Amino acid sequence: MIQKRVIHALFMREILTRYGRHNIGFLWLFVDPMIFIALIGVFWQLTRGHQFSTVSTLAFAVTGYSSVHLWRSMPAQCMSAILPNSTLLYHRQVKPMDFYLSRLLLEGMGVTMATSFLIFVLAGGGWMPWPADPLQLILAWVLLAWFGAALGLLIGPLSERSALVGKIWAPISYLMFPLSGAFFLTYQLPPQVCEFMLWIPMVHGVEYMREGYFGAVVPFFYDLPYLIACNLGLTLLGLTQVRWVSRGILVE
Repeated sequence: MIQKRVIHALFMREILTRYGRHNIGFLWLFVDPMIFIALIGVFWQLTRGHQFSTVSTLAFAVTGYSSVHLWRSMPAQCMSAILPNSTLLYHRQVKPMDFYLSRLLLEGMGVTMATSFLIFVLAGGGWMPWPADPLQLILAWVLLAWFGAALGLLIGPLSERSALVGKIWAPISYLMFPLSGAFFLTYQLPPQVCEFMLWIPMVHGVEYMREGYFGAVVPFFYDLPYLIACNLGLTLLGLTQVRWVSRGILVE
């Protein structure tokens, strides 16, 4: 109960610090990613609408870019999370893990609300179809959010250990962008390239999510046990790094 209240307080503090009380305030929590995803989706619809005849190009873009925005933004918000809030650690109830959990929750909620709103608006307006299997879509989203959270728990503490991590994460995340499954359907790739791509965990989540959205209109390739195993491994590594950071703070 104490940790729940601490995370809630840090969550509200993060909203006020990041978005302020003026203009639309905390609504930027989901308006910002919503604008980004919507612009990319419309751009793809206008420029590449002829390339995906079996699936909606707009839905293809929304599902792809929203998933990328989810797993990229969560680690980015975890970097250097402790230093700006270090004075709060004088309170015995506040732990370094609380900083990461509050930021992960905030970022995950923002992207989730933005994506949900876009799907309701665009599908309700007839610009793209409704999800074929909402439960599978939700499960895929949870798995991708878990991947982003686990990555955040790893990248965040590492950035506290070395400023170099924060500098190299941005280019690494951009390099991972085109390899994440947002730009392609694996069945369209040559067999050798497809086999290589399936080593990348995010591809499995995106493929599973698109099957939940479009149904079995095209072949989708994914291995959920592999994705779950990767998530568990990243979570374990992340928790060990959070523990190391916590111990370092206690020593200081």
